[in-house]
Amino acid sequence: MTHPGPAVTHAVPAGDPAGPGAYVLGVDSGGSGLRVALGRAEEPGPLATTVCAEPVRTGPGGIDAGHLLDQLLPAARELLDRASAAAPADAGSDAARALGGTPADGASAGAVAAVAIGAAGMATLGDRLRAELPGALADALGVRRVALAADAVTAYAGAVGQRPGAVVAGGTGMIALGTDLKEWHRADGWGHLLGDSGGGAWIGRAGLDAAMRAHDGRRGGSAALLDRLRAVFGPAEELPGLLYPRSDRPAVLASFAPEVAACAGVDPVAAGILRQAAGHVAEAAAAVCPAPAGSDGEPDEGDGAGEVALTGGLFRMGEPLLAPLRKELARLLPGARVTVPSGDPLTGALRIARALAAGDLRLPRHPTMLFVPLEQETGQCADPVVRDEPRSG
Repeated sequence: MTHPGPAVTHAVPAGDPAGPGAYVLGVDSGGSGLRVALGRAEEPGPLATTVCAEPVRTGPGGIDAGHLLDQLLPAARELLDRASAAAPADAGSDAARALGGTPADGASAGAVAAVAIGAAGMATLGDRLRAELPGALADALGVRRVALAADAVTAYAGAVGQRPGAVVAGGTGMIALGTDLKEWHRADGWGHLLGDSGGGAWIGRAGLDAAMRAHDGRRGGSAALLDRLRAVFGPAEELPGLLYPRSDRPAVLASFAPEVAACAGVDPVAAGILRQAAGHVAEAAAAVCPAPAGSDGEPDEGDGAGEVALTGGLFRMGEPLLAPLRKELARLLPGARVTVPSGDPLTGALRIARALAAGDLRLPRHPTMLFVPLEQETGQCADPVVRDEPRSG
Protein backbone atom coordinates (compact mmCIF):
# COMPACT_ATOMS: atom_id res chain seq x y z
CA MET A 1 0.00 0.00 0.00
CA THR A 2 1.21 3.48 -0.85
CA HIS A 3 0.53 6.04 1.81
CA PRO A 4 0.27 9.78 1.22
CA GLY A 5 3.12 12.03 2.21
CA PRO A 6 2.87 14.69 4.88
CA ALA A 7 -0.30 16.69 4.52
CA VAL A 8 -0.71 20.41 4.96
CA THR A 9 -2.64 20.72 8.18
CA HIS A 10 -3.86 23.60 10.29
CA ALA A 11 -2.44 23.66 13.77
CA VAL A 12 -4.98 23.32 16.55
CA PRO A 13 -4.06 25.44 19.57
CA ALA A 14 -2.88 23.29 22.45
CA GLY A 15 -5.44 24.84 24.75
CA ASP A 16 -8.38 24.31 22.35
CA PRO A 17 -10.11 21.19 23.66
CA ALA A 18 -11.96 18.64 21.57
CA GLY A 19 -15.71 18.99 21.37
CA PRO A 20 -18.26 16.57 22.79
CA GLY A 21 -18.39 13.22 21.03
CA ALA A 22 -14.91 13.40 19.52
CA TYR A 23 -12.91 10.17 19.36
CA VAL A 24 -9.32 9.44 20.38
CA LEU A 25 -7.10 6.54 19.34
CA GLY A 26 -4.36 4.91 21.41
CA VAL A 27 -1.84 2.53 19.83
CA ASP A 28 0.67 0.18 21.43
CA SER A 29 3.22 -1.34 19.04
CA GLY A 30 5.52 -3.98 20.48
CA GLY A 31 7.19 -7.28 19.86
CA SER A 32 3.95 -9.26 20.04
CA GLY A 33 2.00 -7.07 17.60
CA LEU A 34 -0.07 -3.92 17.37
CA ARG A 35 -2.92 -3.07 19.76
CA VAL A 36 -5.36 -0.26 19.06
CA ALA A 37 -7.96 1.30 21.38
CA LEU A 38 -10.74 3.74 20.49
CA GLY A 39 -12.20 6.02 23.13
CA ARG A 40 -14.17 9.22 23.56
CA ALA A 41 -12.21 12.39 24.24
CA GLU A 42 -14.33 13.26 27.28
CA GLU A 43 -14.83 9.77 28.75
CA PRO A 44 -12.37 7.48 30.57
CA GLY A 45 -11.54 4.04 29.27
CA PRO A 46 -11.79 2.51 25.81
CA LEU A 47 -14.97 1.98 23.80
CA ALA A 48 -13.37 -0.93 21.96
CA THR A 49 -9.97 -2.47 21.25
CA THR A 50 -8.50 -4.66 18.54
CA VAL A 51 -5.23 -6.54 18.04
CA CYS A 52 -3.06 -6.95 14.95
CA ALA A 53 -0.95 -10.00 15.68
CA GLU A 54 1.89 -9.19 13.29
CA PRO A 55 4.69 -7.10 14.84
CA VAL A 56 5.61 -3.97 12.91
CA ARG A 57 8.71 -4.57 10.83
CA THR A 58 12.03 -2.89 11.57
CA GLY A 59 14.60 -2.46 8.82
CA PRO A 60 17.75 -0.47 8.01
CA GLY A 61 15.71 2.76 8.08
CA GLY A 62 14.20 2.00 11.48
CA ILE A 63 10.59 1.13 12.26
CA ASP A 64 8.65 0.66 9.01
CA ALA A 65 6.05 3.44 8.96
CA GLY A 66 4.23 1.96 5.96
CA HIS A 67 3.85 -1.42 7.63
CA LEU A 68 2.51 0.21 10.79
CA LEU A 69 -0.04 2.19 8.76
CA ASP A 70 -1.04 -0.91 6.79
CA GLN A 71 -2.20 -2.40 10.09
CA LEU A 72 -3.30 0.70 11.98
CA LEU A 73 -5.63 2.30 9.42
CA PRO A 74 -7.84 -0.79 8.82
CA ALA A 75 -7.93 -1.38 12.58
CA ALA A 76 -8.95 2.23 13.23
CA ARG A 77 -11.70 2.05 10.61
CA GLU A 78 -12.93 -1.22 12.09
CA LEU A 79 -13.17 0.38 15.53
CA LEU A 80 -14.91 3.45 14.13
CA ASP A 81 -17.35 1.20 12.28
CA ARG A 82 -18.13 -0.63 15.50
CA ALA A 83 -18.57 2.65 17.38
CA SER A 84 -20.84 3.95 14.63
CA ALA A 85 -22.99 0.82 14.74
CA ALA A 86 -23.29 1.02 18.53
CA ALA A 87 -23.99 4.77 18.70
CA PRO A 88 -27.38 6.48 18.40
CA ALA A 89 -28.40 7.36 14.86
CA ASP A 90 -27.29 11.00 14.98
CA ALA A 91 -23.92 10.19 16.57
CA GLY A 92 -23.48 7.27 14.17
CA SER A 93 -23.71 9.57 11.18
CA ASP A 94 -20.91 11.69 12.63
CA ALA A 95 -18.75 8.60 13.09
CA ALA A 96 -19.48 7.54 9.52
CA ARG A 97 -18.22 10.90 8.25
CA ALA A 98 -14.99 10.39 10.19
CA LEU A 99 -14.45 7.12 8.31
CA GLY A 100 -14.27 8.96 5.03
CA GLY A 101 -11.01 10.63 5.99
CA THR A 102 -12.30 14.18 5.50
CA PRO A 103 -10.65 16.37 8.11
CA ALA A 104 -13.24 17.29 10.65
CA ASP A 105 -13.37 20.56 12.52
CA GLY A 106 -10.37 19.70 14.71
CA ALA A 107 -12.63 18.52 17.51
CA SER A 108 -16.13 18.05 16.11
CA ALA A 109 -18.43 15.24 17.21
CA GLY A 110 -17.50 11.94 15.59
CA ALA A 111 -14.08 13.15 14.43
CA VAL A 112 -10.82 11.57 15.53
CA ALA A 113 -9.49 14.41 17.65
CA ALA A 114 -6.15 12.88 18.66
CA VAL A 115 -3.97 9.82 18.15
CA ALA A 116 -1.14 8.68 20.44
CA ILE A 117 1.19 5.93 19.27
CA GLY A 118 3.62 4.22 21.62
CA ALA A 119 6.19 1.98 19.95
CA ALA A 120 9.06 -0.17 21.12
CA GLY A 121 12.22 1.36 19.67
CA MET A 122 10.60 4.74 18.99
CA ALA A 123 13.40 6.67 20.69
CA THR A 124 16.19 5.20 18.56
CA LEU A 125 14.42 3.75 15.49
CA GLY A 126 11.46 6.09 15.03
CA ASP A 127 12.72 8.62 12.46
CA ARG A 128 10.41 7.33 9.70
CA LEU A 129 7.44 7.28 12.05
CA ARG A 130 8.02 10.89 13.06
CA ALA A 131 8.46 11.95 9.43
CA GLU A 132 5.58 10.05 7.86
CA LEU A 133 2.82 9.31 10.36
CA PRO A 134 1.46 12.80 11.13
CA GLY A 135 0.68 13.62 7.49
CA ALA A 136 -0.64 10.15 6.71
CA LEU A 137 -2.97 10.18 9.73
CA ALA A 138 -4.18 13.68 8.87
CA ASP A 139 -5.04 12.57 5.32
CA ALA A 140 -6.59 9.23 6.27
CA LEU A 141 -8.47 10.12 9.45
CA GLY A 142 -8.55 13.91 9.54
CA VAL A 143 -6.69 13.88 12.84
CA ARG A 144 -4.77 17.04 13.73
CA ARG A 145 -3.28 16.14 17.09
CA VAL A 146 -0.71 13.34 17.06
CA ALA A 147 1.74 12.21 19.74
CA LEU A 148 4.49 9.68 19.02
CA ALA A 149 5.99 8.15 22.16
CA ALA A 150 8.54 5.61 23.24
CA ASP A 151 6.90 2.56 24.77
CA ALA A 152 8.45 3.46 28.12
CA VAL A 153 6.51 6.74 28.04
CA THR A 154 3.17 5.02 27.33
CA ALA A 155 4.02 2.53 30.06
CA TYR A 156 4.58 5.50 32.38
CA ALA A 157 1.30 7.15 31.38
CA GLY A 158 -0.56 3.89 31.88
CA ALA A 159 1.02 3.20 35.25
CA VAL A 160 1.26 6.66 36.81
CA GLY A 161 -0.78 8.99 34.60
CA GLN A 162 0.31 12.63 34.44
CA ARG A 163 1.76 12.81 37.95
CA PRO A 164 5.44 13.03 38.92
CA GLY A 165 6.94 9.68 39.79
CA ALA A 166 8.75 6.72 38.32
CA VAL A 167 7.86 3.52 36.54
CA VAL A 168 9.90 0.37 36.20
CA ALA A 169 8.87 -1.63 33.15
CA GLY A 170 10.14 -5.17 33.51
CA GLY A 171 9.75 -8.04 31.10
CA THR A 172 12.42 -9.69 29.00
CA GLY A 173 14.31 -6.43 29.49
CA MET A 174 14.15 -3.73 32.14
CA ILE A 175 13.94 0.05 31.96
CA ALA A 176 13.14 2.72 34.54
CA LEU A 177 11.67 6.08 33.59
CA GLY A 178 10.85 8.99 35.85
CA THR A 179 9.75 12.59 35.55
CA ASP A 180 9.10 15.65 37.65
CA LEU A 181 6.93 16.89 34.73
CA LYS A 182 9.81 19.09 33.57
CA GLU A 183 12.13 16.49 32.08
CA TRP A 184 12.49 12.73 31.70
CA HIS A 185 15.08 10.63 33.51
CA ARG A 186 15.93 7.20 32.15
CA ALA A 187 17.95 4.33 33.58
CA ASP A 188 18.88 1.10 31.79
CA GLY A 189 16.86 -0.40 28.97
CA TRP A 190 20.11 -0.93 27.07
CA GLY A 191 19.42 -4.49 25.96
CA HIS A 192 20.59 -7.83 27.25
CA LEU A 193 24.22 -7.38 26.18
CA LEU A 194 24.73 -3.95 27.75
CA GLY A 195 22.20 -3.83 30.56
CA ASP A 196 18.56 -4.68 31.28
CA SER A 197 19.95 -5.67 34.66
CA GLY A 198 17.42 -7.49 36.80
CA GLY A 199 15.08 -8.15 33.86
CA GLY A 200 13.82 -11.52 32.71
CA ALA A 201 16.72 -12.26 30.37
CA TRP A 202 19.20 -11.26 33.08
CA ILE A 203 17.54 -13.56 35.63
CA GLY A 204 17.27 -16.41 33.16
CA ARG A 205 20.90 -16.12 32.12
CA ALA A 206 22.05 -16.03 35.76
CA GLY A 207 19.97 -19.13 36.46
CA LEU A 208 21.40 -20.98 33.47
CA ASP A 209 24.91 -19.95 34.49
CA ALA A 210 24.31 -21.44 37.94
CA ALA A 211 22.97 -24.60 36.33
CA MET A 212 26.00 -24.97 34.06
CA ARG A 213 28.28 -24.40 37.05
CA ALA A 214 26.59 -27.31 38.80
CA HIS A 215 27.00 -29.41 35.62
CA ASP A 216 30.73 -28.65 35.61
CA GLY A 217 31.25 -28.94 39.37
CA ARG A 218 32.25 -25.30 39.70
CA ARG A 219 31.62 -23.05 42.68
CA GLY A 220 28.27 -21.22 42.69
CA GLY A 221 26.37 -24.00 40.98
CA SER A 222 22.79 -25.03 41.67
CA ALA A 223 21.68 -28.64 41.37
CA ALA A 224 18.03 -27.53 41.50
CA LEU A 225 18.48 -25.19 38.54
CA LEU A 226 20.42 -27.85 36.65
CA ASP A 227 17.44 -30.16 37.05
CA ARG A 228 15.15 -27.42 35.69
CA LEU A 229 17.51 -26.77 32.76
CA ARG A 230 17.37 -30.44 31.78
CA ALA A 231 13.58 -30.48 32.11
CA VAL A 232 13.15 -27.40 29.92
CA PHE A 233 15.97 -27.65 27.38
CA GLY A 234 17.31 -31.20 27.54
CA PRO A 235 20.93 -32.23 28.20
CA ALA A 236 23.01 -29.36 29.55
CA GLU A 237 25.87 -29.89 27.12
CA GLU A 238 23.46 -29.33 24.21
CA LEU A 239 22.23 -25.95 25.46
CA PRO A 240 24.83 -23.83 23.59
CA GLY A 241 23.79 -25.36 20.30
CA LEU A 242 20.15 -24.62 21.07
CA LEU A 243 20.73 -21.08 22.31
CA TYR A 244 23.44 -19.40 20.26
CA PRO A 245 21.90 -19.76 16.76
CA ARG A 246 18.61 -18.25 17.94
CA SER A 247 17.76 -14.69 16.89
CA ASP A 248 15.45 -14.42 19.92
CA ARG A 249 18.07 -15.23 22.54
CA PRO A 250 16.81 -12.64 25.07
CA ALA A 251 13.35 -14.23 25.02
CA VAL A 252 14.82 -17.73 25.37
CA LEU A 253 16.90 -16.61 28.34
CA ALA A 254 13.88 -14.90 29.89
CA SER A 255 11.83 -18.09 29.53
CA PHE A 256 14.01 -19.61 32.25
CA ALA A 257 13.37 -16.79 34.76
CA PRO A 258 10.17 -18.38 36.14
CA GLU A 259 12.18 -21.54 36.82
CA VAL A 260 14.55 -19.49 38.97
CA ALA A 261 11.60 -18.04 40.87
CA ALA A 262 10.09 -21.51 41.34
CA CYS A 263 13.33 -22.76 42.90
CA ALA A 264 13.93 -19.72 45.11
CA GLY A 265 11.97 -21.07 48.07
CA VAL A 266 14.24 -24.11 48.47
CA ASP A 267 17.45 -23.18 46.67
CA PRO A 268 19.73 -20.47 48.12
CA VAL A 269 21.46 -19.87 44.77
CA ALA A 270 18.15 -19.14 43.04
CA ALA A 271 17.07 -16.92 45.93
CA GLY A 272 20.37 -15.05 45.71
CA ILE A 273 19.86 -14.43 41.99
CA LEU A 274 16.48 -12.84 42.69
CA ARG A 275 17.96 -10.70 45.46
CA GLN A 276 20.58 -9.42 43.03
CA ALA A 277 17.89 -8.77 40.43
CA ALA A 278 15.86 -6.84 42.99
CA GLY A 279 18.90 -4.74 43.80
CA HIS A 280 19.41 -3.84 40.15
CA VAL A 281 15.75 -2.92 39.67
CA ALA A 282 15.69 -0.80 42.83
CA GLU A 283 18.88 1.00 41.79
CA ALA A 284 17.33 1.89 38.43
CA ALA A 285 14.17 3.17 40.14
CA ALA A 286 16.21 5.27 42.58
CA ALA A 287 18.19 6.76 39.70
CA VAL A 288 15.07 8.21 38.04
CA CYS A 289 12.58 8.85 40.83
CA PRO A 290 12.00 12.61 41.27
CA ALA A 291 12.81 14.20 44.57
CA PRO A 292 9.89 15.07 46.84
CA ALA A 293 8.28 18.35 45.87
CA GLY A 294 6.60 19.35 49.15
CA SER A 295 7.28 22.88 50.33
CA ASP A 296 8.31 21.56 53.74
CA GLY A 297 10.81 19.16 52.23
CA GLU A 298 8.59 16.15 52.91
CA PRO A 299 7.05 14.00 50.16
CA ASP A 300 3.89 15.64 48.86
CA GLU A 301 1.29 12.90 48.54
CA GLY A 302 -0.92 15.21 46.52
CA ASP A 303 1.36 15.44 43.50
CA GLY A 304 2.59 11.86 43.44
CA ALA A 305 6.18 12.62 44.45
CA GLY A 306 7.97 9.46 45.49
CA GLU A 307 5.59 7.14 43.61
CA VAL A 308 7.17 4.08 41.98
CA ALA A 309 4.97 1.88 39.82
CA LEU A 310 6.05 -1.61 38.81
CA THR A 311 4.66 -2.80 35.49
CA GLY A 312 5.28 -5.72 33.17
CA GLY A 313 5.40 -9.48 33.21
CA LEU A 314 8.60 -9.61 35.25
CA PHE A 315 6.72 -8.76 38.41
CA ARG A 316 4.20 -11.55 37.92
CA MET A 317 6.89 -13.83 39.37
CA GLY A 318 5.45 -12.74 42.70
CA GLU A 319 6.95 -12.73 46.17
CA PRO A 320 10.27 -14.43 45.37
CA LEU A 321 11.18 -11.23 43.49
CA LEU A 322 8.80 -8.69 45.03
CA ALA A 323 9.77 -9.31 48.67
CA PRO A 324 13.48 -8.46 48.18
CA LEU A 325 12.52 -5.66 45.78
CA ARG A 326 10.30 -3.95 48.36
CA LYS A 327 13.16 -4.22 50.86
CA GLU A 328 15.65 -2.65 48.45
CA LEU A 329 13.25 0.12 47.45
CA ALA A 330 12.63 0.95 51.11
CA ARG A 331 16.40 1.18 51.63
CA LEU A 332 17.17 3.30 48.56
CA LEU A 333 13.95 5.34 48.42
CA PRO A 334 12.68 5.67 51.99
CA GLY A 335 9.12 6.91 51.99
CA ALA A 336 8.47 6.05 48.36
CA ARG A 337 5.05 4.63 47.58
CA VAL A 338 5.27 1.43 45.54
CA THR A 339 2.05 1.22 43.56
CA VAL A 340 0.20 -1.15 41.30
CA PRO A 341 -0.14 0.31 37.80
CA SER A 342 -3.54 1.74 37.03
CA GLY A 343 -3.19 0.71 33.39
CA ASP A 344 -0.93 -0.85 30.76
CA PRO A 345 0.89 0.87 27.84
CA LEU A 346 -2.24 0.79 25.66
CA THR A 347 -4.12 2.55 28.47
CA GLY A 348 -1.23 5.01 28.59
CA ALA A 349 -1.43 5.72 24.85
CA LEU A 350 -5.16 6.37 25.15
CA ARG A 351 -4.56 8.67 28.14
CA ILE A 352 -1.98 10.66 26.18
CA ALA A 353 -4.38 10.97 23.23
CA ARG A 354 -7.19 12.09 25.53
CA ALA A 355 -4.96 14.68 27.24
CA LEU A 356 -3.76 15.93 23.85
CA ALA A 357 -7.35 16.27 22.64
CA ALA A 358 -8.23 18.26 25.76
CA GLY A 359 -5.19 20.54 25.49
CA ASP A 360 -4.01 19.17 28.85
CA LEU A 361 -0.94 17.06 28.06
CA ARG A 362 1.39 17.73 31.00
CA LEU A 363 4.02 15.04 30.40
CA PRO A 364 7.31 16.52 29.13
CA ARG A 365 7.70 16.76 25.36
CA HIS A 366 10.90 15.41 23.88
CA PRO A 367 12.07 14.99 20.26
CA THR A 368 12.24 11.20 20.51
CA MET A 369 10.59 10.21 23.79
CA LEU A 370 7.32 12.16 23.40
CA PHE A 371 7.06 13.98 20.08
CA VAL A 372 4.06 16.21 19.31
CA PRO A 373 4.58 17.38 15.71
CA LEU A 374 2.23 20.35 15.44
CA GLU A 375 3.61 21.82 18.63
CA GLN A 376 7.06 21.61 17.08
CA GLU A 377 5.88 23.42 13.94
CA THR A 378 4.05 26.20 15.76
CA GLY A 379 6.52 26.64 18.62
CA GLN A 380 3.86 26.00 21.25
CA CYS A 381 6.28 24.29 23.60
CA ALA A 382 9.97 23.72 24.00
CA ASP A 383 11.56 20.31 24.21
CA PRO A 384 13.12 19.45 27.55
CA VAL A 385 16.01 17.06 27.64
CA VAL A 386 15.89 13.44 28.66
CA ARG A 387 18.62 12.50 31.04
CA ASP A 388 20.22 9.07 31.14
CA GLU A 389 22.25 9.85 34.24
CA PRO A 390 20.84 9.44 37.75
CA ARG A 391 19.16 12.36 39.46
CA SER A 392 21.17 14.15 42.11
CA GLY A 393 19.53 15.92 44.98
